[in-house]
Amino acid sequence: MPFNDQVAIITGAGQGIGFEIAKQLSLKGASIALNDLDETLAADAAKRISMSGGRCIAVPGDAADIEFISELVRKTVSAFGSLTIAIANAGITLFAPFLEYSADAFTKVMNLNLRGSFFLTQYAAQQMIGQGTGGSILLMSSVTGHQAHKNLAAYGMTKAGLEMLAKTLVVELSEHQININAIAPGATITERTLNEKDYETTWSKITPMQRPAWVEDIANAALFLVSPLSRHITGQSLIVDGGWTSVSPSPY
Repeated sequence: MPFNDQVAIITGAGQGIGFEIAKQLSLKGASIALNDLDETLAADAAKRISMSGGRCIAVPGDAADIEFISELVRKTVSAFGSLTIAIANAGITLFAPFLEYSADAFTKVMNLNLRGSFFLTQYAAQQMIGQGTGGSILLMSSVTGHQAHKNLAAYGMTKAGLEMLAKTLVVELSEHQININAIAPGATITERTLNEKDYETTWSKITPMQRPAWVEDIANAALFLVSPLSRHITGQSLIVDGGWTSVSPSPY
């Protein structure tokens, strides 16, 4: 059980990639503070993990809100005694052409994707440093942080920014034995994308591995980056996209 005695916060984990990461970490011994904006999703997800024998609490709230982020860290430590892993998975995608993109949409994307991830990283790192235990932080980027994607100028900008944050924080966090990395998923089958017409068919045709990712593919990579196996890996971004960024055909 490589994650025995480990305590993880995962934001945006009521379903999809975040839930799969939470579930897999729990199965391997970690205690989980599971966050989602949707209170019902968070409660149901935590219940499913707990019923499988894991230790998991639901902490619903807005992962873009700095006061809530502070409370999330406090509740995690109160419940489990420490914090050793933080995964900033919560994010929002708002599609629109650049020339028509609204200030309101821009603010929402920046607040959750960048500000929320930045301050979860800050509060988690402060806690880890105070404990003197070191730890692992993982930021959720995207292939759109590497390749241009129509109607996603703001979103892609945030994801590229998160990868730069991981690189920059190597300078300040390494001395505290905290490694920080990013993972960049490509097209992935989740509850949300299953509702998009022809999503799986379209991405299967343009992905070299001939299918989109499953949530397990992303979770496996995430667990590696927060495990003892990657303690000497920091400031990196791992693309998990079945080879799509090598050829980058548009889905449109």
